[in-house]
Amino acid sequence: MPVRNNAIARFRTNGDPMLNRNQFKVLACYKLLDRPTQRDVSLETGLSLGTVNHACLYLRKEGLLNHDFHIAPAGEELLEQYRVRNAVILAAGSSTRFTPLSFEKPKAMFEVRGEVLIERLVRQLREAGIDEIVVVAGYMKECFFYLEEELGVKLLFTDDYVHRNNHASLLCARDYLDRTYVLSSDEYYERNIFSPYAFDTYLSASPNAGRTERLIPRLNTKSRISSIQMGKEAGVALQGPACFSPEFSRRFSQIIADEYDLPETADKLWEEVLSDHLGEFTVYIEPYEEGVIYEFDYVTDLTAFDEDFFVNVDSRILDNICRTLACERTDIADVEPIKAGLSNLSVLFTACGRKYVYRHPGNGTDEIISRASEARSLEVAKKLGLDDTFVFEDSTEGWKISEFIEGCSEFDVSDTDQVERAMDMIRTLHESGEESDWDFDFYENSKALKRLLEQQSYPLPRGFCELEARIDELWELMADDEVSRVLCHNDFYAPNILVRGDDMWLIDWEYSGMSDPVCDVANFVAQGPPCSVEEALDVYAVYLRCDPAASQARHFLGCVAVVGWHWYVWAIYKEARGHPVGDWLYLWYKAASKFAAAACDGYAR
Repeated sequence: MPVRNNAIARFRTNGDPMLNRNQFKVLACYKLLDRPTQRDVSLETGLSLGTVNHACLYLRKEGLLNHDFHIAPAGEELLEQYRVRNAVILAAGSSTRFTPLSFEKPKAMFEVRGEVLIERLVRQLREAGIDEIVVVAGYMKECFFYLEEELGVKLLFTDDYVHRNNHASLLCARDYLDRTYVLSSDEYYERNIFSPYAFDTYLSASPNAGRTERLIPRLNTKSRISSIQMGKEAGVALQGPACFSPEFSRRFSQIIADEYDLPETADKLWEEVLSDHLGEFTVYIEPYEEGVIYEFDYVTDLTAFDEDFFVNVDSRILDNICRTLACERTDIADVEPIKAGLSNLSVLFTACGRKYVYRHPGNGTDEIISRASEARSLEVAKKLGLDDTFVFEDSTEGWKISEFIEGCSEFDVSDTDQVERAMDMIRTLHESGEESDWDFDFYENSKALKRLLEQQSYPLPRGFCELEARIDELWELMADDEVSRVLCHNDFYAPNILVRGDDMWLIDWEYSGMSDPVCDVANFVAQGPPCSVEEALDVYAVYLRCDPAASQARHFLGCVAVVGWHWYVWAIYKEARGHPVGDWLYLWYKAASKFAAAACDGYAR
């Protein structure tokens, strides 16, 4: 007993670490392995035989190992001070890169090689003696409820995942951070890499081939992390669990809290927040060989790891695709997300050698979009040769499949020939005589959107009511204008026009319906680059094939204002739903404001 007490007392002097990292690793091995040799310890820790031998002699001298190099009671007691108290699993994100499957459930809930990803992590943690496990959920959080009852985890919830990165989830679990494992819910560890004990703060790393962007650590000569940057460099990248010390947990969670409301913080991973403050901490790297830690950013990553995943996964989306295209799941390949549009999420994939786009309706779109109307208009568009990419749309659920057109370029609004061809397309629609059972009114729809905002008690920006009053005044002035409603696209602007040589397609018919045909041309202006009133009238003249009369001009300018106003209110609504549209909001506000003034002047004459 005196040897044990003296040994512990020695290591507690002056608040210094009780052991250095190498001595700790060796001592932990003698606790966790069954009668290991020094060679076994060397293989387990990655330390050289010489380093292991030196550490063993020191630990024996201090009474932490017995004379036969088995762990002594003093060593066991000392290790308890390094016991990991709990684990925090970050599972709030929506995994948009894992589309389309992440539309149906969080990535953590998919079964890989016979085990649900997050259940495997919980099992491995429990096997390592980590009893308290906290899961931070957000996206489709209801999918995680069963974990509380069946696996005994603690659930925390955050909605900040919608507009923030995973630092928000870490802060949500702040009260649980101690000597804690922090890990992502969608990783797969080939073997159990958790230990009941951890000496200091470290981040795990694995070999990186440099194919995709990863967090790349820079190390000093003592394996301490000196910086973390996003990049594609070959070498090692941060991947796998991190372990926080109690001191690190307290200080780092305070840093996140202090910087949480800074605009530049919102998009940062917690590791990037840490990178800004690495000078304040001692953080080590814990390297793992290739084939131990797997991270699945895209569906193709997972199918490469588990060849049977695509065949076995429970997915209505895949069933719908196969039924529509008369193919098997094994015929589907090269799945990758397309940058999300303003309303929906889309995925590019190959089936039987042909490329398609699967469109999934975005959150909240069912409140403002009639999918039955869209499906009807797509049939008309295909018939008229305006959009022959259309394959099928479910008019109830809103998912859609279209053929992918290779080699397209962006529509150039400064190209006179392209503008003329685009106006020919929209005129073809207006003059077709085709009808729809659905109407679309930009003014009335803006009022409906405002009511939705009011129901959410969403704060409207300063000046909103004044501009709304101007639009109301303008709408009354336009009431006496003679309008013949026809089938319209109602979202006729450059991003919805595909160009390949002399060919052109008009896509995305979500807002189509019977409407004022002038509103299609007004969309082209209100959603295009900022332009003067004169330039806008020039565009309208291309559509008319002649200069507009004064009555036509003021009506057109009024439509530009009303359309701009509608999209401005729509943008605020999207922001209220957690999906900000960026610079578009300001563009539409300016169109509403400028053209309302010009139109009112026209009606005053």
